[in-house]
Order: sequence, then structure tokens, then C-alpha cells
Amino acid sequence: MLKLDQPKSLAEVVTSRLRREIVEGEFELGQALSESMIATRYDVSRTPVREAFACLSLEGLVRTEPQYGTFVFTMDRDQFAQLSEARSILETAALRLSIERNPQALIKSWSRLTASMTKAISKQDARLYSRNDGEFHQVLFDLASNSFLALARQSFMSKMAAVRNRFGTQPEHMAKSFQEHLQLLDLVQREEHVQAIDLLDRHIRHKGESFWTESQGVGRKSRWKKIAELAE
Repeated sequence: MLKLDQPKSLAEVVTSRLRREIVEGEFELGQALSESMIATRYDVSRTPVREAFACLSLEGLVRTEPQYGTFVFTMDRDQFAQLSEARSILETAALRLSIERNPQALIKSWSRLTASMTKAISKQDARLYSRNDGEFHQVLFDLASNSFLALARQSFMSKMAAVRNRFGTQPEHMAKSFQEHLQLLDLVQREEHVQAIDLLDRHIRHKGESFWTESQGVGRKSRWKKIAELAE
């Protein structure tokens, strides 16, 4: 029997749109989100908004406080360190499996994404770079061929993307991130797998410090120039 895709419910549509806007930075961390505000924004009733809040609360993207309301999540440095620790455990495992099971596909995907990162840098497009960054890491779970590993990552994937889009697009962070992505690709191409896994662990665990460190000493235009030099 032919199976037809079921149309998404209004609650699913609202959930998807609100998730995307939170992840992409349309709302500030900690910002209050009232049912009436979101209902007006999306031109829907409050019922699907209420369902969306409940769903996104389970994902950790919003929190609802009785008597006070619903708010976009917040995260401090210690919490991000814990998130990075869990992420590193999963991603290094995914890298190891990807190397064992789909090494050529990994090299092909990473080559394509680093080329796209280079274009993003030349255009000074931080959002495009951030999207490429997310895909660079997602590839590991696509190629690890382990559905349970991918499911474990989904529990914090949206929150991680939201943090990256807000703090990971500073030019200083992008310069370091881009250089390490190139190094990871090079290590896998040269079959230096132990070194690649070690670099990925450091890449993830040490990233948080630059997320919370304010830029100092160099103008924004000069910082983009510095990143572009790495891309040449």
C-alpha cells in the first residue's frame, strides 16, 4: 500500500518555525516569549503556541516558570563546558566510526564544506560559515551509521546550534575554528586518525573559552582580513 506523507499539524509548523528562529538568533537568550506574542507573530491561535512551548521545553530551548512565563534558554560558561564534554564524547566516537566505515565519504564531505567555509569567509558571511560549521560536525553522525549515536546527539543539537550562532560567529573564534577544520581534514586525508580524534576533542572542549571572551585589540575589518589570509 502506498504511504502518503501526512501534512504537518499547525502545532508542528509553529514548533518548527519557533525552533528555527531561536536557533538562528531571532530571539535573545533569556527573552520572554508570551503565547500572545508568538500567536500574533505567526498569525495563529494560542493553542498551537502552547503545544510548541511544551515541545521546545523538552528540547531545552525554552523554559517555563509557573507564575512568570516562558523564556528562551540561557547558558553560562560552566553549563557550556558540560555540554562540550558530552558533545566531545559523542563526536569523537562518531569520527572513529566514520573513519572505519565511510572514510572516503568523510573526506569528500569535509572537502566540500571547507571549500564552502572559504567562500563564506570571503563574503564575510558569518551565518553561512556557522551553517557550514554545523554541517561539518553533523556529517560525522551521518557517516557513523549508528542511529543510537545520532539520537543521543539530537538531545542537545538545537541548543548547541543556537549557542554557536550567537557566540561562535565572532571573527576571532571563526579564525581558530576554520584553521582547525582544515587541520582535521588534512589529518584524515593523511590517515593520521589518532591525531585527528585528539584534535577534534580539543576543538570541541576548548571552544567555549573563545565564545565568552570579548574581542580585544583588533578592529573587525582587520580580523576578517586575518581569517581570509588563512583561507587562501
